[in-house]
Amino acid sequence: MKIWLDEKLVDEQDAKVSVFDHGLLYGDGVFEGIRFYNGRVFRLEEHIRRLFDSARAIVLTMPWTQEQVMQFTVDTIKANGLKDGYVRLVVTRGTGGLGLNPYLCERPSMFIIASTISLYPQEYYTNGLAIVTCATRRPAPAALMPQVKSLNYLNNIMAKVEAIQAGAMEALMLNEQGYVAECTGDNIFLLKNGTLLTPPVADGALDGVTRQVILELADQLGIPWKEQTLTRYDIFISDECFLTGTAAEVIPVIALDRRPIGDGKPGTLTARFIEAFRTLANSTGTPIS
Repeated sequence: MKIWLDEKLVDEQDAKVSVFDHGLLYGDGVFEGIRFYNGRVFRLEEHIRRLFDSARAIVLTMPWTQEQVMQFTVDTIKANGLKDGYVRLVVTRGTGGLGLNPYLCERPSMFIIASTISLYPQEYYTNGLAIVTCATRRPAPAALMPQVKSLNYLNNIMAKVEAIQAGAMEALMLNEQGYVAECTGDNIFLLKNGTLLTPPVADGALDGVTRQVILELADQLGIPWKEQTLTRYDIFISDECFLTGTAAEVIPVIALDRRPIGDGKPGTLTARFIEAFRTLANSTGTPIS
């Protein structure tokens, strides 16, 4: 496997960062995950734009242009001979001292990994996920901005631990006010009386790229939608529910906290979104070669 590391493609065993890197020491950095299908990178520009927005929000100056990073991404995929898979871009603050001061890091470091990924077994896309609500809350926006995809993912990891310990593949996360934010790595949607609902980003949800794709598809499918503050009750009484994310794509949810959603099976409108997303993802994007 070839890894892009600081402007060079190197073998996997040679892809190393310093123990003084602030990404390792403090989770000080940002990242993006991107899918590619049939030799095309899906929504590459949107992902790279968000990477730069995240970096800007944490006062991390990128020494590359967005166009250069898009080309680095394509080059990494091409170097690994892949046509379908997942690419992860990680930008750290770089090497610095053992103190917190980020201004002692002279230059950011970036590495890009192109590989394959399967977030959930295929059976869950067919039969749906049963999820649980976890006790771990999403940080308040004043503490850690949810729109920044930072390397500090311990909050999500602890929520994932709760899900696994409860025998579930995924967990619903609430904000400090008790309203629905998102899941550990996915945005959440529900359908009620033919209308698509999803929490606003102000409630603690990441403004996911796949989330935006679903809203675009809702317009194309003629399904009304709105962002709305939601509670667990809203999910309990919904007709259908599904999760979205770059790695997860679109996956049905059939139960929350052992309460069946709708008839306890993936819904018909959810199936339409899955089909429309797969069609779009497999037919559009930035060519790899």
